[in-house]
Amino acid sequence: MSTKNGLKAKPVVNGEVDVHIESAFHGYNDDTLGRKKIVLHNIDLVVDRGEFVCMVGPSGCGKSTLLKLVTGQERVQVAHHFDVLNHPVGFPDKHRGVVFQKYTLQPHLTVEGNVMLGLELQASIPQLISPRWRKEARKIVARYIERMRLSDAKDKYPRELSGGMQQRAAIAQTLVTVDLFKTPSILCMDEPFGALDPGTREDMQVLILELWEKYKMTVFFVTHDLEEAVFLASRIIVLSQFWTSDKPADKQEGSRIVMDIALERKAMSTLVKKTPEFGALVKRILDEGFNPRHRSHVDNFNQNLLHPRSFQSLSLEESHINGTFHEQVG
Repeated sequence: MSTKNGLKAKPVVNGEVDVHIESAFHGYNDDTLGRKKIVLHNIDLVVDRGEFVCMVGPSGCGKSTLLKLVTGQERVQVAHHFDVLNHPVGFPDKHRGVVFQKYTLQPHLTVEGNVMLGLELQASIPQLISPRWRKEARKIVARYIERMRLSDAKDKYPRELSGGMQQRAAIAQTLVTVDLFKTPSILCMDEPFGALDPGTREDMQVLILELWEKYKMTVFFVTHDLEEAVFLASRIIVLSQFWTSDKPADKQEGSRIVMDIALERKAMSTLVKKTPEFGALVKRILDEGFNPRHRSHVDNFNQNLLHPRSFQSLSLEESHINGTFHEQVG
């Protein structure tokens, strides 16, 4: 559905929505500019419960920044709406799990101890002192350690592990809570498989899809690998630079959602990566979302905002191209 000016209108937002972002701006102080530099410019996004959202885009476009805003690691500076799980975003909590690019393992704990820590941090005091609970917890921990191909390293400390092994242990530490506590409700993953070899990476892709299908959680997944994004996602969002008519090209600033595509909502065999359709979609995203020569004007966004829940609003500067109104950020 479009508004009278051709823009896609905001969809109906109800209790099944896990993320509702509207007209969000965020930036950082830049000493070289002597002011705040906009990183995310007028982000509009509604994510229904149970979607697997992969965010891609050129380096520095703000993918990790948007993820930090969703998890509560940073507070959005300007927004008409920024609600997660039907509440304004607060501090990080158990309902928003995070797997970082950098491993978050405790150096004094073994692999087994680090994975168990994921459960212990959410357990109640009666559970922690219950032999029965701890026995069940150890079974779950052992299962995840085996699935992460870490059984032979379960008694090793992080310093004794390769980077890829540390990352697998960190992934297990976050995912282990799903079976026992049915949390997190939203799983945020920032380049979680970047340190893994191709075979292990594909195995982890299959694992996360299995968990997603089984528990119906919402997943936000940041990756630079377009093939990985197309394989995993039920929805692909491309963050990239854009342009408006009121500023010269060298003054354009910030990134925006320039593509929003719905894919099949089911896990698929890895063989799908070899199909012509798969390759064509990867190429299209690369050409239209990453090539600076294809930088889109806001008036043309609708042709790539194809997901039924995607929409766009205009900032004051975009609505008054030749006027004197300008959006103030921060």
